[in-house]
Amino acid sequence: MDRRSFIRLSAIGGGAGLIAPSTVLAELPQSPAAGGIYYTKDAPGRWSAKVQTHLPLIEKEKIDGGLGIRVITPHEMKGCEHYIVKHVLLDSRFQFLQEHLFDPQKDKSPISSFELKGYASGPLYALSMCNLHDVWLNMLEV
Repeated sequence: MDRRSFIRLSAIGGGAGLIAPSTVLAELPQSPAAGGIYYTKDAPGRWSAKVQTHLPLIEKEKIDGGLGIRVITPHEMKGCEHYIVKHVLLDSRFQFLQEHLFDPQKDKSPISSFELKGYASGPLYALSMCNLHDVWLNMLEV
């Protein structure tokens, strides 16, 4: 790589570092990352035929002393060939809360249960990561 290309790429990378945090924290419907970096029901990007089997479904559960969240991705687990790698739970500011990793050779279906303590209200986000069809995001208002 020549010196000019290196400097140009460095400047682009630095600019992206300033813009990316505001993009990540943008509201879900307006985010330009939807349909490109991650996929949603309304922005499935190149995976429009995969919404039904890759979009995580989020449900509230009552758990003694707190709130329970159940995440289900209606996706078959075909061993290491095609499977859901993990579910990730994020708070209203897209900060990591918890995750559940799946074993493609043991888990029959991608279902996760999370117990949340002290989460009052607001949006809660779930990511479902497929080994072939990228990352899918859904939201539940708590």
